Amino acid sequence: MKGLKLVALMLVFFAGAGISAAISLSADAAETTNGAATPTPTPSASVRSTPTPTPTPDVLNSDDVIRVEAELVNLNVRVVDRNNRTINDIPEKDFKIFEDGTLQTIDFFSRSEVPTNYALVLDNSGSMRSQLDKVIEASKILVDTNKPEDETEIVRFIGRDKITIEQPFTSNKQDLADSLDNLFIEGGQTAIIDAVYLAVENVDKYEKSKKADDRKRRALVLVTDGEDRDSYYNEKQLFDLLRESEVQIYIVGFLGELSKEGGFIGKSPQAKAKAFLQRMADESGGKTYFPADVNELPDIARQISGELRTQYSIGYIPTNDRKDGKFRSIKVVVADGPNGQKRIPVTRAGRTADNSDGPPTLAPPVNVIKTPKQ
Repeated sequence: MKGLKLVALMLVFFAGAGISAAISLSADAAETTNGAATPTPTPSASVRSTPTPTPTPDVLNSDDVIRVEAELVNLNVRVVDRNNRTINDIPEKDFKIFEDGTLQTIDFFSRSEVPTNYALVLDNSGSMRSQLDKVIEASKILVDTNKPEDETEIVRFIGRDKITIEQPFTSNKQDLADSLDNLFIEGGQTAIIDAVYLAVENVDKYEKSKKADDRKRRALVLVTDGEDRDSYYNEKQLFDLLRESEVQIYIVGFLGELSKEGGFIGKSPQAKAKAFLQRMADESGGKTYFPADVNELPDIARQISGELRTQYSIGYIPTNDRKDGKFRSIKVVVADGPNGQKRIPVTRAGRTADNSDGPPTLAPPVNVIKTPKQ
C-alpha cells in the first residue's frame, strides 16, 4: 500500500507548479454576459482527486492506480533576512510546515520560477489626482518586467458601482500600456474592500479556467490612498475569501492625506487604514509599501516584480483531512543559516478547510464591467 500511496501522491504534484493534471478544481465563479462579469463569492478552493471504484483483487495489477481523495495545500513562501533582503538558496531540509501546531510532511518543494497571473487594482478616486501619473508610470514598469508566460489584468475602481476591468488578462504588454494610459480620475466614495474582493475572485476564476497542468502563481497589486468608505462586503467576508484563495496581495498605500488624529478611544483614520491594509497583506502572504513620496513608485514596482518571482513553492497534504469548513492556521519555520543568519519566512496565515456541505453564497454587490476600448 505504501507503493500505491506514493503513486497517488505523484499524481497530485506537478514539478515546478505543485499540482498534477490528475486533480480537478471546483468553485463557483463569476458569470460573464455581454461584456459584463458578475463575480460571486466562491467556496473554498480545495483541490482534490477524482475518486474511482477500487479494483477487485482479480483485476488488480502493478499498473493499476488507486485514486484517493486528498486536499492539496500549496504555499508560496518568501524568505528574507533581518534587513528584508530576499534569500533564494535554502534547501528543502531547512523548512518545516506546521498546521494548527502539527508538523506536516512536505510532499512538493521547488525553487524554480513560476509564471504569475496578477491583477493591477488601481484607485482612481478624486483624492488620487496628484498621484495618478506616477501610478501609471510605475504600473508600466511592473508590466514591462513580465515574462512571456505572465498575464496581467487591469482593474479600475472608485465606488462600489464603478469597479471596471479595463483590460482582461493578457500577456500583450502594449495592450496593457494602452489601458493604463486611458485611466482617469473620477469622483466617488472609495470601495477598497469590494474592489479587492471582486478582483481576487476574478484572478481565481481565470486560474481555474486554465488546464490543471498550466497552473500559475496568483497575485494582486493594489494601489490606493485612503480608507474604505463605500463597500458592500465587510472585512470579515474579505478575509474569509482570502483564506480560501491562494492570491497574494501587494499593497502600495498613500496614506499621508488621512488624519493622524484619533478619537478618545479609537485609532486615527490613518492608523486604521494602515492596519487594515497591513492585515490584508499579512493574511495573503503579500507585502505592504507606504511611500512618503510618489517618486518612490518606480523602485517599488521593481521590488514587487522581484518579490513575485523569488519564492519557494511548497505543497503538503494535511494530516487533518476533515472537511469541516474550519480555519487552519499555518506556520512555516526555516532553520537559521550560516553564522546564525536569521531567515524569516513569509506566507499566508492559514487556510479554510473544504466544506462537504459548501458554504453559503452571498449576493454580489455590483457588476464588474469591462469597459470597451474606444
